[in-house]
Amino acid sequence: MARAATTTDAFNAVAEPRRREILDALSLGERPVNELVDLLGLAQPHVSRHLRVLREVGVVDVRDEGRQRLYRLNPQALKPIHTWISRYEHLWAERFGLLDDVLAGLQEDTPQEGAGQ
Repeated sequence: MARAATTTDAFNAVAEPRRREILDALSLGERPVNELVDLLGLAQPHVSRHLRVLREVGVVDVRDEGRQRLYRLNPQALKPIHTWISRYEHLWAERFGLLDDVLAGLQEDTPQEGAGQ
């Protein structure tokens, strides 16, 4: 089965690590392209290409301010990803609960400093 184009939905668009880095940067607030270029250490055309893909699926919005284009995250477009991944949250909670039990058992078995002095 052929893989869907990266511009069809948020899932495919954010599958690319550099795009996730852009989203991480934009999660802290609106940024111009040149700031994203500096943060990522990529050439401006590469950042612009990633931003175009993210815009096409609605994950980022852009507005013009003077001669700059400012990009910001559209968190609503990430909701389908959150909804899907949240179905697996119980698995993580269960595993972390088991890990807590193991760590508590290890602490009980470890002699405390200063004990018996």
